[in-house]
Amino acid sequence: MAAQRIKEYRPTEDEEYMNERQLEFFRVQLVTRRVELVASIAGFSKNLKETNIRKPDPVDQSSNHTDMSRDLQTRHRQQKLIRDIDYALERIADREYGYCEVSGEEIGLRRLLARPVATMSVDVQEMYERKASGHQRFAVTSCVI
Repeated sequence: MAAQRIKEYRPTEDEEYMNERQLEFFRVQLVTRRVELVASIAGFSKNLKETNIRKPDPVDQSSNHTDMSRDLQTRHRQQKLIRDIDYALERIADREYGYCEVSGEEIGLRRLLARPVATMSVDVQEMYERKASGHQRFAVTSCVI
């Protein structure tokens, strides 16, 4: 019965941020997604064992390798997402979920609903992305010639 209420519940901005109900909502969302990912990885492993890697035709073999490479990349992303979900579940248990790891400010419900494994606020995430891409903005306050 409690699980049904959580599925029907949708966090809103007009309630206390990261209250018990919101934390439980995100915990259920994360656990559900984790179960789906683990099942997907298990299915991939089963299919990989059943796939005939050697094909007599070079074109078929090349196509098969391309497909396998794409599937392995997908599996790698899924495994990374499982680690991110585990970390988010730890943060829920520690009551740190929903707050930026860097600044301590609220990440925000809209961002968490879109990306439940988010660990940084939008502003901090954008700053890190700008630094990583090398497009830092520098302000020149004065210039002496």
